[in-house]
Amino acid sequence: MILVTGATGLVGSHLLVKLLQENEVVRAIYREEKSLVAVQNVFKYYNEINLFDKIEWIKADINDVPSLEIAFHNITRVYHCAAFISFDPKDEEQLFKVNIEGTANIVNCCIDFGIDKLCYVSSVAALGEATNSNLIITEETEWNPEKPRNEYAISKYAGEMEVWRGYQEGLKVVIVNPDVIFGYGFPNNGSSSAINAIKKGNPFYTKGKFGIVAVEDLVNCMTKLMNSSISGERYTIVAENITFQEGLNAIADALKLKRPFIYASKGLTSIAWRLDWFLSLLLRKKRILTRLTAKSSHSLAEYDTTKIKTTLGYDFVDMKEYLKKLLINF
Repeated sequence: MILVTGATGLVGSHLLVKLLQENEVVRAIYREEKSLVAVQNVFKYYNEINLFDKIEWIKADINDVPSLEIAFHNITRVYHCAAFISFDPKDEEQLFKVNIEGTANIVNCCIDFGIDKLCYVSSVAALGEATNSNLIITEETEWNPEKPRNEYAISKYAGEMEVWRGYQEGLKVVIVNPDVIFGYGFPNNGSSSAINAIKKGNPFYTKGKFGIVAVEDLVNCMTKLMNSSISGERYTIVAENITFQEGLNAIADALKLKRPFIYASKGLTSIAWRLDWFLSLLLRKKRILTRLTAKSSHSLAEYDTTKIKTTLGYDFVDMKEYLKKLLINF
């Protein structure tokens, strides 16, 4: 039996569909009953609602070891998709608790229960950083602890360290490192923020680069890696490297809305993150833009996906066509 954590999120819900289509026996973790509605909608999207009833749901929390131990009974493989995503420095405590302590709990249970293999969904934020002389980031790019990092990146890197600890203790593992993930469902989370920004008439763009990938490609790579003999490896999962301008324009064109038309220079984003900091204090709201996220919006670094393409012989979908189809149903 397979256990999926983070099953009520974007990656976890699409992974459930994929696993059940492959006739796997699946147990999935949830925390709140209402979160299951979004998962049902994903199954409806694939016309696979009949498969939803085959999931064995169990109420548990990755930071609650007793409930995890119950969830791990009779499990052979684990997909750890659960994570907390935030770039607000105020969320440091929760980021570390979920992404580090929670992952440590999963790894410990995998070892204690003799799990065959663990797949950990990490992030490109846990990869090394590009330099002025080398803008290409691979799985081997060195992580420099002296470089300033946001709390989310630190938490995902430390989460990976917990997984590698498990590997050293004999647990078979694979790690995937996606960047921005697009997929059906969850219109208020993750990559959907860019779509919502365009719908609200956001006029700003930058020319920095980021990686995008379809959630279907991500879960395909995950299941292929788990069904292989591969262990002790991590893979960057990115379909394309595009500029923020290109990404926002593609979304605007698909929605038949106005493209962003004001270039947000480094100077403008520098002012913007300071203003956002002030408003967050004044209005007690979450940060939208920080100094580090403002800086990254101008980065020209690209992610190299040679390793996953070579290992699996995998071809990613055309993201422009994918976005067109996705936004019809957004």
